Amino acid sequence: MKKEDKVNVIAQIGDVIKEYAHFYLVDVTAMNAAATNAMRAKCYKQEVKMLVVKNTLLQKAFEASDVDFSPLYPCLKGTTALLLCNTANVPAKLIKDVAGKNEIPALKGAYAEESFYVGADQLDALIHIKSKNELIAEVVALLQSPIKNVVSALQSGGDTIHGVLKTLGDR
Repeated sequence: MKKEDKVNVIAQIGDVIKEYAHFYLVDVTAMNAAATNAMRAKCYKQEVKMLVVKNTLLQKAFEASDVDFSPLYPCLKGTTALLLCNTANVPAKLIKDVAGKNEIPALKGAYAEESFYVGADQLDALIHIKSKNELIAEVVALLQSPIKNVVSALQSGGDTIHGVLKTLGDR
């Protein structure tokens, strides 16, 4: 590959990384073409972009970025696929689903919610990360809960008072 081509590829990888909020580095060394295509299809359905990249070019793209991705440099060995998305836990669930019992693909590292996760043992932690929308929904539910309790108590109390007054009035 010519030097100009490499510079263009590094710039493209850098642009793609900036476009997405979260990414995962996955070891796909043991995956054959059919398994890789099946994984690509699953990624596409869940709005995850999958790129197989050269480690040296990816490291150069990391170095050119505004964010310090140096904790992920040790992960850049073997065949690396880059899974990019805007919801932090979707690729982790996808990796766990695809891997199943085969232990393929294996998580090398991830950048999710502005934190670094290195090693396959971090997969469960990544699965349990809540997205921004999930956190907002939980906060709204927590804020609505006391209001709903007050309204419910007032409504049930009104029915009780009305029933008592009607009974007293009938007597």
